[in-house]
Amino acid sequence: QVQLVESGGGLVQAGGSLRLSCAASGRTFSNYAMGWFRQAPGKEREFVAAINWTGDSTDYGDSVKGRFSISRDNAKNTVYLQMNSLKPEDTAVYYCAARPYISSRYNYRYNNWGQGTQVTVSS
Repeated sequence: QVQLVESGGGLVQAGGSLRLSCAASGRTFSNYAMGWFRQAPGKEREFVAAINWTGDSTDYGDSVKGRFSISRDNAKNTVYLQMNSLKPEDTAVYYCAARPYISSRYNYRYNNWGQGTQVTVSS
């Protein structure tokens, strides 16, 4: 198991930026693919972005492509989500997740989850 703790959420105006961080501990971080998901009230959990264990392959949900960027620093056991040009519809609780090696768009394939961090975008 790997333990995950997200940080960096908050309130931002539309058009602004935030950077989320997810710090990992426990198992060897570099052996894990990492994903970001989000869930707004009354909605299903949505895929946002993912990065494989080496960091050379990334994937993005259609709603964030071109605005968000995922990256990782294996020396710091941390994955980041840079969010630019934020919109009110980006408001949600953002979760990071981990699974061995290969990333996925499907939340059921991840067995390690953080507690989430709230992002609120005002219009």
